[in-house]
Amino acid sequence: MPNGAGAASNSPCRVRTGINTGFCNVGNFGSADRMDYAIIGAEANLAARLQSSAEPGSIVMSFETSALVRDFVPARPLPPMPVEGLSRAVRPFLVEGPKSEIGGAPIFNEHASGLDFFMDSNVADEQAAVRLRQVLQQAIGALDARRAPG
Repeated sequence: MPNGAGAASNSPCRVRTGINTGFCNVGNFGSADRMDYAIIGAEANLAARLQSSAEPGSIVMSFETSALVRDFVPARPLPPMPVEGLSRAVRPFLVEGPKSEIGGAPIFNEHASGLDFFMDSNVADEQAAVRLRQVLQQAIGALDARRAPG
């Protein structure tokens, strides 16, 4: 296979996700010769456009969805984007991660080049906390070893 196609890859799968809220049609569409289970409608099309605008590993949602989850999911607005078939620009929101429960321990959710980190310290039991401390100490050691002397 060319270019190593089919070979195991060291890079993780990074999914793009687009979420929109609204009514659409879901079901079997087609003819007796060819029937497909599908979702159709403007709301599904907008979710697909939001998905295509998302960076790998991120979630982009519509204003309507953001309004419904803003108490649970922090998100920051992105610049308005034109969407084919709509007369107005759409204001997308980039999901930044779940909010920690009020009064609970913090939730950490960081993503950058070479970094994918999520920790909900509300649910980590003592055994998981011991393992997490070990992994974090190893990661800090690896980063310190990369520092240029000076």
